[in-house]
Amino acid sequence: MDTEVSGPRIVVGVDGSPSSHAAVRWAVRYAGLVGGRVDAVAAWELPGIENWSAPPVDTDFDEENARRRLAEELRAALGAEPAGTVRALLVRGHPADVLLRAAEGAEALVVGSHGRHGFARALLGSVSQHIAQHARCPVVIVRADAP
Repeated sequence: MDTEVSGPRIVVGVDGSPSSHAAVRWAVRYAGLVGGRVDAVAAWELPGIENWSAPPVDTDFDEENARRRLAEELRAALGAEPAGTVRALLVRGHPADVLLRAAEGAEALVVGSHGRHGFARALLGSVSQHIAQHARCPVVIVRADAP
């Protein structure tokens, strides 16, 4: 999944949610139209590390397992033959911050409308809303029921 392609770079957030899968499919289709590549970015952070009042957490993080799960998420979204122009990236940090940094210089930033923890009645998830307000490139927000 890590083939170097010149041309526009499209960044897409991956979190395992149905709208994330739709966003990955949208990003790959768009990259095909503009002759670009997709950086599929998954963010991880340990709860409580940044907030002193949080309960203690197990700081063990299985990065290899997380990379495997990211590859599985991309296969689930794209099928058995994922596009050769997709590069999977696993980055530590808050999802909104990670995606905004990853999108610096990108053609577009694509995210799902709701993450795994979104409230069904909310119009946008907190990450997608933050990104829409702060990104320095065009933002595409994809709903789960998008084709």
